[in-house]
Amino acid sequence: MKKKILSTRDMIMIGMFTAILAVLSVLQIPAPSGVPFTLQTFVVALSGYVLGTKRGVMVILLYIILGLSGVPVFSGMKGGFGVLLGPTGGFIIGFLGLAALCGAALLYRKKTACAAVGLAGLAVCHILGVFWFAFLMKQGIPESFLLVSAPYLVKDLLSVAGAYAVSGLLRKGLYQAGFREQPEGRGILNKNTK
Repeated sequence: MKKKILSTRDMIMIGMFTAILAVLSVLQIPAPSGVPFTLQTFVVALSGYVLGTKRGVMVILLYIILGLSGVPVFSGMKGGFGVLLGPTGGFIIGFLGLAALCGAALLYRKKTACAAVGLAGLAVCHILGVFWFAFLMKQGIPESFLLVSAPYLVKDLLSVAGAYAVSGLLRKGLYQAGFREQPEGRGILNKNTK
């Protein structure tokens, strides 16, 4: 018998995290560069840390699909394909890498390894964001980094660290409430949910 790709539980969790990401994308502090300050990084990292790589990436894919179809889920209540082609497009695509690597961090027992993998995800997100912005605005990489990455680094580092700190409690609570199956493997997911 084939195992379902996604259980009803999984679909509920993916939908819930997508909704949280959409709501926290609306709350923003505009910046002159066109890349606003939001809490998106926190939710993206939390999606990976709580749901794992596959489901965390599905949250971001659903979010992108909703935004591309015109639903105003992107920062500042925007939607449509034009947003992906705008200054924040590289960061939105970079969310896939951030969620994937935060999910992959669950495979490691040591907190330092988990932190390093999560930070690698943040680096992927920022690199894609900077390169896309530089291409779009026809600017150099250093100038683009100073405009759209450097001002956000402290906030984003704290967001990823905060997501990691909260994720253990959230995973444990979801497991006890029956929203997560008994974890398998040898990573922090297995350790923190017992």
